[in-house]
Amino acid sequence: MHPLTHARRLALVVVLASACGSPAGVDATTPTASAPATASAEYSNPVFTPVLADPSVMRADDGSFYAYGTEDDWGDGEGPRQTPIIRSRDLVKWDYVGEAFAGAGSRPDWKQQGFLWAPDIARIGKRYVLYYSLSVWGDPNPGIGVATADSPEGPFSDRGKILDSRGSGVANSIDPMFYVDQGKPYLFWGSFNGIYGIRLTPDGMATTGKKFRIAGNAYEAPYIIRRNGAYWFFGSLGSCCEFENSTYHVAVGRADRLRGPYVDAEGTDLRDGEGTLLLDKSERFVGPGHNAVVRDDAGDDWIVYHAIEDDNPTLPSGANRRPMLIDPLVWTDGWPTVKDQSPSQHAVPAPVIRSDS
Repeated sequence: MHPLTHARRLALVVVLASACGSPAGVDATTPTASAPATASAEYSNPVFTPVLADPSVMRADDGSFYAYGTEDDWGDGEGPRQTPIIRSRDLVKWDYVGEAFAGAGSRPDWKQQGFLWAPDIARIGKRYVLYYSLSVWGDPNPGIGVATADSPEGPFSDRGKILDSRGSGVANSIDPMFYVDQGKPYLFWGSFNGIYGIRLTPDGMATTGKKFRIAGNAYEAPYIIRRNGAYWFFGSLGSCCEFENSTYHVAVGRADRLRGPYVDAEGTDLRDGEGTLLLDKSERFVGPGHNAVVRDDAGDDWIVYHAIEDDNPTLPSGANRRPMLIDPLVWTDGWPTVKDQSPSQHAVPAPVIRSDS
């Protein structure tokens, strides 16, 4: 959960397929940089400020990338942004687009109180489908809703509740993530009370069947990709929102089936253990986590996440300042990781994006 003053978050775009470069549920081999593409210049983290917490990322038909974040008051006099949207052509230079719920009366109202946390974006057919969390700190019955739009820029129209804690039997039912496996859509969710999955109807508007558990109480912010014949679960652990004292970090597990069991590099089931460390703090950045994964035009995977700058941890509004960062995933001994298991702190080569994309 997250304090009342600290609103929160991913994403997998699907035309019943993922936007990170290969169809959801279709295997992708370890990426190489052999594709014909034009390399961008170097970049330095963060790639977007002052804040885009819990980022969810997709690539649209025109080649642009869109990222969606948690509701936050940026402290610029504009008030809280209700699921802010930003856009980029290269994953490095980002422009603010607007809010997913910008019009009068557009904010979801199926729950009396709640901040819009941790969105996840998908594309189903011709519609863009946005899953979001609606919750306050200490909420006894948070939930996940869904909204749709004809454009990745919105405006999004709310379609109501997908599930809540009372109905699902899962405390702290937030942090949705949409995934398609063998043509079947699923929703994963959970925050420090187990990570669960459940089938969705083909249109993504409702759940069907029984939930199943894939990870234990140590995690929130589930994210899943398929690479090298396996399913890879990314989860965030620790405290997201304690400014320079935040302990957030990302761990990973592997499974042969979407439903698990997911295990760490030592073979421990993630329902019992804390996974294999992938990303932790550096000298400059603390609390990295709540990630998404996208692919560039060279076929390389990039982890997109938020973190807190140790020397600039607070927004003018008093909330945690959580800018957006990116780093390349590298594969070591068959497992994904980030160089030095920490955010890059200096200029490094940027993602490769074809100029005609």
